[in-house]
Amino acid sequence: MSTLRFKMVETAFGKKPFPVELPEGRPSEYYAMYVFNREKMFKYLSADVYAKLINVIDTGSALDRSIADEVAAGMKRWAVEMGVTHYTHWFAPLTEGTAEKHDSFIEHDGKGGVIEEFTGKLLVQQEPDASSFPNGGIRNTFEARGYSAWDPSSPAFIIDDTLCIPTIFIAYTGESLDYKAPLLKALRAVDKAAVEVCRYFNPEVKKVCAYLGWEQEYFLVDEGLYAARPDLLLTGRTLMGHDSAKNQQLEDHYFGAIPTRVAAFMKDLEIEALKLGIPVKTRHNEVAPNQFELAPIFEECNLANDHNMLIMSLMRKIARNHGFRVLLHEKPFKGVNGSGKHNNWSLGTDTGLALMSPGKDFTSNLRFVTFIVNTLMAVYRHNGLLKASIASASNAHRLGANEAPPAIISSFLGTQLSSVLKHIEESEPESFQSLSGKTGMKLDIPQIPEILVDNTDRNRTSPFAFTGNRFEFRAVGSEANCASAMIVLNSAVAEQLTEFKKAVDGKIAGGEEKNSAILSVIREYLKICKPIHFDGNGYSDEWKEEAARRGLDCETSVPLIYDSYLSEDSIRMFESTGVMNRKELEARNEVKWETYTKKIQIEARVLGDLALNHIVPVATKYQSTLIDNVYKMHEIFPKDKADKLTVRNIELIEAIASHTAFIKEHVDKMVEARKVANRIADEREKAIAYHDTVFPALDEIRYHIDKLELIVDDQMWTLPKYRELLFIR
Repeated sequence: MSTLRFKMVETAFGKKPFPVELPEGRPSEYYAMYVFNREKMFKYLSADVYAKLINVIDTGSALDRSIADEVAAGMKRWAVEMGVTHYTHWFAPLTEGTAEKHDSFIEHDGKGGVIEEFTGKLLVQQEPDASSFPNGGIRNTFEARGYSAWDPSSPAFIIDDTLCIPTIFIAYTGESLDYKAPLLKALRAVDKAAVEVCRYFNPEVKKVCAYLGWEQEYFLVDEGLYAARPDLLLTGRTLMGHDSAKNQQLEDHYFGAIPTRVAAFMKDLEIEALKLGIPVKTRHNEVAPNQFELAPIFEECNLANDHNMLIMSLMRKIARNHGFRVLLHEKPFKGVNGSGKHNNWSLGTDTGLALMSPGKDFTSNLRFVTFIVNTLMAVYRHNGLLKASIASASNAHRLGANEAPPAIISSFLGTQLSSVLKHIEESEPESFQSLSGKTGMKLDIPQIPEILVDNTDRNRTSPFAFTGNRFEFRAVGSEANCASAMIVLNSAVAEQLTEFKKAVDGKIAGGEEKNSAILSVIREYLKICKPIHFDGNGYSDEWKEEAARRGLDCETSVPLIYDSYLSEDSIRMFESTGVMNRKELEARNEVKWETYTKKIQIEARVLGDLALNHIVPVATKYQSTLIDNVYKMHEIFPKDKADKLTVRNIELIEAIASHTAFIKEHVDKMVEARKVANRIADEREKAIAYHDTVFPALDEIRYHIDKLELIVDDQMWTLPKYRELLFIR
């Protein structure tokens, strides 16, 4: 293994950038060439069918099954012209990844040959095995049937020789088994609720869209070095490894010159992403060595989420062409920044209004304040649930580690917006009456002055920060499905806007003027949600204490954080918005607890194997070398001189003995703790046991392994070190 390490290091150093073949034309010319977008729909569908399909996409109206055959025929005709031979329903089960089953177009022609066929039935629905995916007990092994159903709002696309059709995935009994179905329901809910509130200010509004702009952080590691690290291969992170003498302390990687091999990978990735209609715009070095970031232009939330799932798959595929492996784990390396996936979220209308952007007149600013305050209320009421939406075994390593927001949800607003909201909160209700019926530029109105895009410095410690025209949910993990956070956020905002509408309508019915009623409710809300507003240092111990006093959720145990999904407030919110019912929520939590357990279980098994079969034998072998040296020194020199000459080696021998003894003892204890936990039938209790008794052992054992790495002869150490993993590119 040690030979393999140095061979891989030598090979990695010799690699050159992989040549990237540039397509003909500018990016705008090959953008979405592999996507069945509106341009292709118009070309391959009749005018009537095209109009009906566009209406479904734009308004969310029900799909007329009678047009499915013609849509399928047009889609197949385009796909065949592009060299496609297979099709698949592409969906996102509760695995954080995507799933697909490829079928060819061929069917028997009844004459001993075959024909290529793709019908509306095949387009609209398939029946994958629902019991083979995480389902939380909704489906048993003997109850295998599930359905995948076409999502027309997300266009079909081509990967290699396969037509991929974005779909939802549900059980035979109707429950959601994926992320897309509840996301679509959450987006419909926030659309309906937001439209009703928008009409206070702009009666012509018919639709409100949620927009998402994700930022994908990731690490690149040379493929050979990756293969020589079983922990990276099996868990996505290094379970051991001492800090490199140089890591990120010089702050010389962020926005630095992109290494040539990496630049070739990025160029290749961008080209393929653009061909698939993913509007990637930004690429740069991130803070940690060998850490990078990719970000697209904002898109409608459902489409943006599909594009993020697709880009993660694409990254893995293209990285291998360039001799890299992509690491999407939130914390693959201890001691350097982990990776997140900031979710920039906003709302906009079909009339072109950005609801999170301030304006120049009273009406637009009142609308702006209305949506900001209702979002804060939603975040306050469901701060524990929002944290649960981004919690995972892997993200737990990153949150609160002085590189990412703490595991306490709060919102940063900036000086200017904070002062505006404070003014409204402290104003007397009587003053709102003076605003009745006022329109146009009202910069002299103290309650709602002209609001400019805030130029206050950003707070990187805030999990949910207002950044001028959107909220940035910074706590989302790099390998997560964005839908998890977006389902909760959009559902919570939908519920809150519905409550707001009821409260305002109640005041109006009582004789209060509309603007005054809106401001009165906003004033009440500002007092209620005040605890969620925090502009200070989220890393400080003082904030943790203050957050607890404010009643915010401060739980750090991932299995316990998941309990928020099953609180009565959460269930009521999901059911009232029509997003998920109690049965679905209970099933999803079973999946979450089971996934957490399995991830810690795998890490414990891998660490135990590496510790006893790699680390301890190597350390013992080096110890034997030292013992041999001490023995021979005593044979050559007089005892006094030999004792003096061998004192350091004896110290190392003793240190190795101490570290290896600790490792052996605690690996045995960890195995026993795992056995005890595995006997627990209840998934929640098992996950808690793994968190409390197995997970802590990983760091305890790692500490002693990392100390051995500093002692053992470099030539004998079998596993690639951090300096090699992080700096060879």
